[in-house]
Amino acid sequence: MKTITLCAMAALGFSVAAQAADPIKIGASLPLTGNFSVSGAKHEKGYQLCVDMINEKGGVLGRPLDLIISDNRSDIGTALSQYERFINVDNVDLVFGTFSSKLTFPISAVLAKNGMVHPVPAGGALRIYTQGHKNLFYFQQDAAEYVGSSVLGVLEELIPEGDMPSKVALVHADDFFANAIAAGLLGEKVTDPGGGEIADLAPGYLKDAGLEIVYTEKWPEEGFSDWLNLANSIKNSGADMIVGLTASAEEAVQLTRALKTVRAEPKLLYLSQGTQAEFHEGLGDATEGLLIHTSWHEAVPFVGKLAGEDFSNQDFQAAFKEKFGNAPDEDSAIPFAVCQGMEQAMLGAGSTDNAEMGEWLYDRTKEDPVRTVLGPFSWGEEGLPVDRPFLMAQWQNGELKFVYPKGEFDGVADLIHPKPNW
Repeated sequence: MKTITLCAMAALGFSVAAQAADPIKIGASLPLTGNFSVSGAKHEKGYQLCVDMINEKGGVLGRPLDLIISDNRSDIGTALSQYERFINVDNVDLVFGTFSSKLTFPISAVLAKNGMVHPVPAGGALRIYTQGHKNLFYFQQDAAEYVGSSVLGVLEELIPEGDMPSKVALVHADDFFANAIAAGLLGEKVTDPGGGEIADLAPGYLKDAGLEIVYTEKWPEEGFSDWLNLANSIKNSGADMIVGLTASAEEAVQLTRALKTVRAEPKLLYLSQGTQAEFHEGLGDATEGLLIHTSWHEAVPFVGKLAGEDFSNQDFQAAFKEKFGNAPDEDSAIPFAVCQGMEQAMLGAGSTDNAEMGEWLYDRTKEDPVRTVLGPFSWGEEGLPVDRPFLMAQWQNGELKFVYPKGEFDGVADLIHPKPNW
């Protein structure tokens, strides 16, 4: 077995004191295979980069971080058993959350039962945050049901009245996250699994904008392949705005490709997925003018904290590219921000005690937030961030450009409207 002496560790830039101390164990169950594997693999990179950089600076509270990642295969039962094992067998000090609302909803009960802080990287469905669980903290902008507020902002603030679309076709996967966005756009009621009402979102963001909903359709969560018939139905509806809420970037590629094939030509095409490089690689020039919501963008100049020092969004991108050889996207930036937040919680509480870390996180304010590459965070009692609008981006000439909100940062591009024909 190869061993490394403490002197050698110090020569490599590691803190001798931190290496000699008991490690802080962190458990994360991620979908490294299965339906969510593309995003899950990127989440792994975001977590690992952050942990490695903290360890290079000496760890936290004089202790190195030991990140334990398990593949849940995009399966609920596997994710549940893995978090149970992290807590009861591996005796982890803290956990990082998983990817997708589908997996986050059930594991939130396990983590709450065991008194663990639950930092959520990707689980935006409102019902996750209305279960009454404590120490739940979402590291994105807001619940998925409220994404439509930024879509409405684009319509009302960036599109001249004479160029506004008037008829909308909305299609979506039968997926936790996609269903949640659709509920907000369509003005539906949100219920818990027992049927109790959580929120009534009427009239919905689309009707609020004066748009007529002329076609809706939902496809099954797994195994759907009838994209051309779906695209033809959208085209035949006469909609000049299309909303496609997919469960994955792969589905977004399939839907967009089908719309191009049948020559559906809307003024505006908004997708819930498609910020990833793989999306552009799969579609090429067909991405031009597509509007997508996002939690992160390379141009946004947020400055966070890492190892007690300022660490900007641009620093993150440089470090990611140096380690992995390619540029990051939001699927790596979000988990990196989770790790930043939990490091600040440990330092702020002076402990890895989950109750104390949770109390410290709840005490954050707009004036004294957690600072990350996704921006500043403070949370309400239910675990949703306070005053954080979603960013809107658009593919322009092969690059994803930040287009909304206006006036907050340098580098905001003008919206291309209407969308160019295929």
